[in-house]
Amino acid sequence: MESWSIEVNKEYFKFSAAHFLIFADGTAERLHGHNYRVFLELDACLDDYGLVMDFKRVKPVVLRLLETLDERFLLPGEHPELRVSDGPEGRVSIHYRERFYQLCRDEVLVLPITNTSSENLATFIGRELLRLLPLEFSEVQIKRLRLAVEETSGQRGVYRFESDSR
Repeated sequence: MESWSIEVNKEYFKFSAAHFLIFADGTAERLHGHNYRVFLELDACLDDYGLVMDFKRVKPVVLRLLETLDERFLLPGEHPELRVSDGPEGRVSIHYRERFYQLCRDEVLVLPITNTSSENLATFIGRELLRLLPLEFSEVQIKRLRLAVEETSGQRGVYRFESDSR
């Protein structure tokens, strides 16, 4: 069986964000940040012109998504104990056990994940790309997607998607 893919590993596929992990025993890391890098591989059939997808059209879609994460405090909106509430004057309050943070609303991004691990960030970004790419590439049927989020050099969380249709 033959297959084709594109890989996109650009230096500018990055975002900087603050977060803290919450562990199974309820303890949590201190608030800190990373300069994350994103790596993407997409499999699909070749079109009539011998392309999986046009790199020039894929890169802006990824960049727009990463820009929404850049310079934000990322929070897991599906964690059972973490609470985020809107306050006065465009502020948001964040409560986790004994911790309390208050920030400007536009500095915080609550994601539909249970923790802000690199694996969950890769899942969020991968699922968003699976939603956004068909809007730009209606003719392309994505067979597989592999997306990695690197939080430090050599340390990545990976999300994989494989279509049920063959």
